Amino acid sequence: MDAFFTDDERAFRAEIRSAIRAMLPADLARKTRAGIHLSREDMARWNALLDANGWAAHHWPEEAGGPGWTPIQRFIFEAECAAADAPPLSVFGIYLVGPTLHAFGSDAQKARYLPPIRSGEEFWCQGYSEPEAGSDLASVRTTARRVEGGWVLNGQKAWTTEGHFADLMICLARTNREVKPQAGLSLFIVDMRAPGVALTPVITIDGGHSVNTVFLDDVRVGDDALIGEVDQGWGYAKFLLNHERTNNAQVHRSRREFERLKAFAAAPRAGGPPVLDDPAFRRRFAVVEASLSGLEATVLRVLVDQTEGREPGPEASIVKVIGSRLQQAISELAMEVIGEDALEVPEGSRDEEVAGWTERHLFRRVVTIYAGANEIQKTIIARSTLGLR
Repeated sequence: MDAFFTDDERAFRAEIRSAIRAMLPADLARKTRAGIHLSREDMARWNALLDANGWAAHHWPEEAGGPGWTPIQRFIFEAECAAADAPPLSVFGIYLVGPTLHAFGSDAQKARYLPPIRSGEEFWCQGYSEPEAGSDLASVRTTARRVEGGWVLNGQKAWTTEGHFADLMICLARTNREVKPQAGLSLFIVDMRAPGVALTPVITIDGGHSVNTVFLDDVRVGDDALIGEVDQGWGYAKFLLNHERTNNAQVHRSRREFERLKAFAAAPRAGGPPVLDDPAFRRRFAVVEASLSGLEATVLRVLVDQTEGREPGPEASIVKVIGSRLQQAISELAMEVIGEDALEVPEGSRDEEVAGWTERHLFRRVVTIYAGANEIQKTIIARSTLGLR
């Protein structure tokens, strides 16, 4: 992929690579390799280290506190973070809420919320999905009723990732039942410690706790909690989702995990030759590698559009579908390479490098569902790109 970059961009990559590897604590890199569910404390620690360098909100413009990098520079930065096994930043504040507030929030909201997102002092979650409104967000039933001085919210949110350690929620709620479903939604900021907010953990198939169900029972918020204009939340929500789907391609993390798996498969095994000596496995690895290169090229095309001022449209759905399927393909291949050794890893063994593969494999059943199920994304692609009805 190096041929896609200019000399200046390759120099930028070398500078970033050196800086990240110098500032990344070894224990955070080890935890990132070992599992998929990091603590808030670990994520916040890396966030703060990056913020001290001005890099935490790396895709924000300078007026919002970002470094003012080009989309290609951001791509390079994220690739180097993944290659160094740096912890992922919390998606919701840095990648989703921050850009949404910068685009549609009031000056007061930007001043209040953007700095602690950037520093990692405040974490956010996303209150979109509901028990009967997952990928079909137009069916949202949570309501926001206007009262003197603010709004009262009632409803239930499902699959709320990081809700258990979030300080705030960006919440989609119905404010108008008299118009078509998409036209009657608004976007609110909800304090997760407010009276009436209750949370129930949801333990996923891998045994980890990352998602929750959130109940809103007469939760009162002020007028200043409304983002943008009343009944315009659908447009704001789509803006956020396009950023989420592009981010959920996870091309850099997939590349790093694939390279680690390939190195493991190329190493001699006890009592046998390396896995990659098997032609069938080499073929499987070649297919995944070609798909990864194709995804990287597609993401770069989206970034070129952003460089020229065009926000991602159906392309966001395309990279989300391909990226999520690739994440699953890599973890499935890992299970075949590692076999029964993935079930229990003795401390200090060579297999510690792949100790987290079972957890990843189980958890990644969800990647084709969250951020808009792949079936829904294929419908968007068919209608928007192929002109089908």
